[in-house]
Amino acid sequence: MSKTFVAILMGSDSDLPVMKATMEVLNKLQVPFEVKITSAHRTPAETHEYVTTAEQRGCKVFIAAAGLAAHLAGVVAGITLNPVIGVPMDAGPLQGMDALLSTAMMPGGVPVATVAIGKAGAKNAGYLAAQILSVADDELAIRVRQERAESGAAVVAKDAALQAELNAS
Repeated sequence: MSKTFVAILMGSDSDLPVMKATMEVLNKLQVPFEVKITSAHRTPAETHEYVTTAEQRGCKVFIAAAGLAAHLAGVVAGITLNPVIGVPMDAGPLQGMDALLSTAMMPGGVPVATVAIGKAGAKNAGYLAAQILSVADDELAIRVRQERAESGAAVVAKDAALQAELNAS
């Protein structure tokens, strides 16, 4: 029996500092993951091989990060029927707008869930992958709900501190 996991694919090792946000979220929620550097353009055969074997080993969600031409998520979506989340990197002269459009503008029938450009998107990709998996995993759903509640409580606490500071002056 294979163990369910999320695959995080990056078009380049330069994407790693941003994609660490995805890994932090998945670690916090106790979601197993693998990380792979593979290119839609420079290593297409290796990309295809990895996606195919990852599925066979239990990968249920793919997260693909790429900048500039940003075709990695689309290529992965063309190989698998599992959910693919695209993270556009904020690189190049257009600061990620080209990556955003390349990731989001997929042809009908080959969807890629696209998150925000850069670190916020990388973080949300982790949360979205966990939410997708939580549909079939009640324990993970509890952890996701708990994390969401903690995040909300932190906002309330920061507001209370701000209000106290403002009232003191």
